[in-house]
Amino acid sequence: MRVMKQSLRKVVKVLNNPEEDGGFWLPNIQRPFVWSEEQTCRLFDSIMREYPISTLLVWKTRAEIKCRKFIDNYRATHSAHLSHFFVPPNKLKKGLVLDGQQRLQSLFIGLCGSHEGRELYLNMLSGEASAPEDIKYQFAFRASAEDDYDRIPAAFRKNRSRAYWVRFKDIVFSTRDPVTEAQKLLQDCPLELDDAMRSKISAILGQAFKTFHSDEGIVYQELDSIENADLYGEDDVVEVFIRANSGGTILGKSDLLFSLLSASWDQSNEEMEFLLEDLNRGGFAFDRDFVLKSCLVILDRGARYEVSKFRQPGVREDIEAKWELISESIKDVSDRLQSETYIRCDKALPSYNVLMPLIYFRFHHKAKWQGTRDLGSYILRTSLAGTFNSSPDQLIDDIVEHLRKQSAFVTPDVLDLIRNRGKPVELSEDRLWEQGYGSKNVHLIFNLLYRDFNYSPLFDGNMPQVDHIFPQSELSRLRMLNPETGRNSLMKYKKPQRDQLANCMLLTAFENGFAQKNDALPTQWFGDKPDKYLEAHLIPTDRNLWKLENFEAFVDARKALIQDRLKHFLLVRADT
Repeated sequence: MRVMKQSLRKVVKVLNNPEEDGGFWLPNIQRPFVWSEEQTCRLFDSIMREYPISTLLVWKTRAEIKCRKFIDNYRATHSAHLSHFFVPPNKLKKGLVLDGQQRLQSLFIGLCGSHEGRELYLNMLSGEASAPEDIKYQFAFRASAEDDYDRIPAAFRKNRSRAYWVRFKDIVFSTRDPVTEAQKLLQDCPLELDDAMRSKISAILGQAFKTFHSDEGIVYQELDSIENADLYGEDDVVEVFIRANSGGTILGKSDLLFSLLSASWDQSNEEMEFLLEDLNRGGFAFDRDFVLKSCLVILDRGARYEVSKFRQPGVREDIEAKWELISESIKDVSDRLQSETYIRCDKALPSYNVLMPLIYFRFHHKAKWQGTRDLGSYILRTSLAGTFNSSPDQLIDDIVEHLRKQSAFVTPDVLDLIRNRGKPVELSEDRLWEQGYGSKNVHLIFNLLYRDFNYSPLFDGNMPQVDHIFPQSELSRLRMLNPETGRNSLMKYKKPQRDQLANCMLLTAFENGFAQKNDALPTQWFGDKPDKYLEAHLIPTDRNLWKLENFEAFVDARKALIQDRLKHFLLVRADT
């Protein structure tokens, strides 16, 4: 292993560039770029302050490894479509970055590209920080030097009136010497500069030249398989990658597991992309963790999600060989989820673990799948009862073992098994009324109460929103007698009473925004609404109950309406 040093402005020219000793690329085992604009700006601030940014790890090889380019002009959609950046496998010399992707990718975007169409600028009048954790050098992605200030992250909004924004790549890649470059910046500055400001601009420019031109700007360790092809094999490199990235919080478990899978299966990234895109088109949030864990369940490896299982002989090969049926099984379960329940979005599915026994059954018993009944009842009951919310792995394994023996998914039998394991499968009235504003199950309950509500709008910003019927602001003003003082000084309705389910309703984004439900009392909001609207929202039609002084009576009446809507298929046992 060799330790190499490089200037920062030089290293970004090596990315994606085969003319620079083969160039640096990203191996298929690497996850997507995940840093935010703020993290990227903080990296540049750290470099300017000469803080260490850790060592990179690069594998030099000629192996025909599937790899991809670094992204120059970043868009959020790129994270979901990594296949757009793959380069054909080849036997040319190349450097594959095993550790340091986020830092190099941020440098590449800031110095050679853009972030959502905006380039990186530096405020030449920054350079002060009251504490080490504060931002000293103010960087921001902007459309131009005159871009709207509101685009800058809040953490960087300091000295608004003292800003001279300069595109940073123009400084880093300037062919002028520092003195001539400083003179040009001072000449081009649109502000009236005093001596202190002139000194600051010159000092910041000098610091930028020092940190980005220095030959010791970045350090990387190099694993060389070109001079000795047998020194590091592909399995060795995957192991190095996992060990390098699993010591901290850089990678999630799915990244580690997927690195093992993608090392032996070239098409794994594209196939995973296609599957997740299909699954999430309707408003869900299936992720790689869910798919990989489902693979373990399907292959009878148990639900416990462990890296070691993907090292077991045959596991990765089985997933690749059976991927078409695995994908088909997961998609079929997703279709039944939507068609047999009123669950239509991620918010209304408290735990995706509820689906894994169904995926197992669909995979192993395709011929029986369409004829299996009451799957919606199983999903709804266990979701509402929170059956899979905690310690689900053993329960999943127990259900899978039952399905293996019975070769049938009989919902009452599965629910009985769950009860026998001490897990709930009924939504009790007490648990129902524990739900409310901000609770995990409130969207699931509303998905059932509001059967015609659009939980899959075209834009995420138009998702239904939970709001208070009697506004919090009005209820929190009400006071009651304090027996100790004899004054009306005690808050009459505390947060749990204000947030309870019976005081919540579902609104469209338009109603809660442009129509300004906000602090409107029921007498105002419901006053001009037709009976159909009141019925849809389960609002008592007695207008006297809409008055603020009748809040408690309104809650009692609405509880009765909610319970009546749910009782027929939620509050009864499956075997009664």
